[in-house]
Amino acid sequence: MLICSLLAAATAQAATGPEFDAKHLSQDVKVLASDEFEGRGPNTAGENKTVAFLIEQFKAAGLQPAGDLLKGQKNVRSWTQDVPLGRFEIKGPVKLQLHDAKGNQELKQGEDMAVRAAMNGSKKVDFRNAPLVFVGYGVNAPERKWDDFKGFDLRGKLAVVLINDPDFETGAGEFGGKAMTYYGRWTYKYEEMARRGALGTIIVHETAPASYGWPTVKNSNTNVMYDIVRKQPALAHASMEAWMQRDLAVDLFKRGGQDFEALKKLAQTRNFKPVQLQGVTLTASYAVDAQTIVSKNVAGRVVGSAHPEQTVMYSAHWDHLGVGLPDAKGDKIYNGAVDNATGIAALLELARAYGKAPAPQRSVLFLAVTAEEKGLLGSEYYAAYPLYPLAETVGAINMDALSPYGPARNFTISGSAKLDLLDQLIAKAKQYDMVYAPDPKPEAGHFFRSDHFPLAKRGVPAISFGSGDDWIDGGVAAGHKMEEDYVVNNYHQPSDEWKAEWPFTGMARDLGLLYGLGRDLAESKDWPNWAQDAEFRIIRDASANKRR
Repeated sequence: MLICSLLAAATAQAATGPEFDAKHLSQDVKVLASDEFEGRGPNTAGENKTVAFLIEQFKAAGLQPAGDLLKGQKNVRSWTQDVPLGRFEIKGPVKLQLHDAKGNQELKQGEDMAVRAAMNGSKKVDFRNAPLVFVGYGVNAPERKWDDFKGFDLRGKLAVVLINDPDFETGAGEFGGKAMTYYGRWTYKYEEMARRGALGTIIVHETAPASYGWPTVKNSNTNVMYDIVRKQPALAHASMEAWMQRDLAVDLFKRGGQDFEALKKLAQTRNFKPVQLQGVTLTASYAVDAQTIVSKNVAGRVVGSAHPEQTVMYSAHWDHLGVGLPDAKGDKIYNGAVDNATGIAALLELARAYGKAPAPQRSVLFLAVTAEEKGLLGSEYYAAYPLYPLAETVGAINMDALSPYGPARNFTISGSAKLDLLDQLIAKAKQYDMVYAPDPKPEAGHFFRSDHFPLAKRGVPAISFGSGDDWIDGGVAAGHKMEEDYVVNNYHQPSDEWKAEWPFTGMARDLGLLYGLGRDLAESKDWPNWAQDAEFRIIRDASANKRR
């Protein structure tokens, strides 16, 4: 791929760029992840404190307000963008009961299943003896000549579906091997079953293909849910959306006269057809409180000196899970230190650096988005209703769950996308003696799980930066050990808390790299693009006349 010519003028950036303060980063994470911020849940007191803190920091950094236009005032903006969201919460107990020829079994919310609050407008989910149908991986991909449904009518039935793609286990096939496609994401599964009129969707949880354990599933799905406001929500959400423990699914299949592993193997082929579990049904009853609330994206910018209408974007999500189910120690506050107080701390440090420097030719936008943990909703809203035109957005650099430890010899991005922006980042990294390491777990679908994705799918060159795993102090072994420990013991759990021993020196060094890339983009006249064979190239090219 072509590396844009803008790099030629910046060979000395690593030596002359701003230095980033590890202590500043640590302090910002400490504040944002404190119990005082209550886990930064949208539409809570924690959101109010977070938004106020971000505005205060953006002001101190010397940024200009970059949010919604103020009513009655031309070209005068607020610090925030209103993001209307549907808010959905289960009220009272969740009653779940399996039925088969041998009798009934009560299931426990959060332990056997993780049932989400209905987001289709229902005030109450109440059904009896609903049939269960195994639909394999739940994929309809005409371009791959793949159809798991074969015309089966799911209306009035519960679809039981596997997570990830049909070729995850084999590592080779129609869906890119280990690298997850969008068909493997749980969001796609829910959407596809709703489109087909299913009464509900139950995803079978397995740690490897999901890329996280049951505690993450439990904590992410049993608390308050959010969605963008939809005109026809039932087209995107079935009445029941849930996850099920694998062991329960195996037993369920056995009760219905089926072998789970045998059917899963069959589901990895085009020959698969839906299988109804004979004599096994589910009864469910729970009330849902549905409201419409308004959350906030927070936006500040440095206005470009020559081309203010052209925008380079940095982004990170400010939200986490708020207050939820207690852990074994009784802690109910999901502080979200690594995820994603680190990304916000990085955003603030970059804002301070740009605020101190002369304005670049193009504008630089700093966007802290809401409701990432609820399905990338703040970034989705921004991409649908951009404050600044997407056609004139040069590129987007997202930061999510960065390492608070020491420096690494490498870096990565979420997913395996091919675009000029990555080539430029790789070239810039050489000045820092860093190399690019492809996403070590493309099967986890990280490309679809960060806030750059809503922009990417609309054509904007966008990446989500990831900290490296080859640590200068300890090598790959140390990096992998830390990541594994975090995913198993802290990710989406109350234990994701600030630690005084975190040095933040690696993040401080990485911010020099990200500043250099963004500054190069902001001083250039070039427009990075996607690779010729990238799925987003055609979308970007369609707006090329707006960038002449």
